[in-house]
Amino acid sequence: MPNKNNKYSNTDIFKELGFSEQEAGNLKVRSKLMHEITQYIESQNITQVEAAERFGVSQPRISDLMRGKLHVFTVDTLINMLHRVGYNVQLNVLLPNFAGGKEELKTREG
Repeated sequence: MPNKNNKYSNTDIFKELGFSEQEAGNLKVRSKLMHEITQYIESQNITQVEAAERFGVSQPRISDLMRGKLHVFTVDTLINMLHRVGYNVQLNVLLPNFAGGKEELKTREG
């Protein structure tokens, strides 16, 4: 049963914020990849400087990532960062008529 106090009915926050379907999809993928990188950094209990060395980027880039600055990262950059620490990123694209147009992103080591 929907929460009457919640003014949003759609579970895709980017669409709710007014982004186009295409923009929302891209932002969703980038946010999931960034979340995985953030989880890795926290689980390894490493500093931003150490993380920058492992991911092959500068410390300010890690700071941007940790602060959720989606607009400064491309999908390619985020995938390359995850590969540098041994992650295998897989993207499953599902046809709209079979899955309601929803994409599925798997980012766990495998």
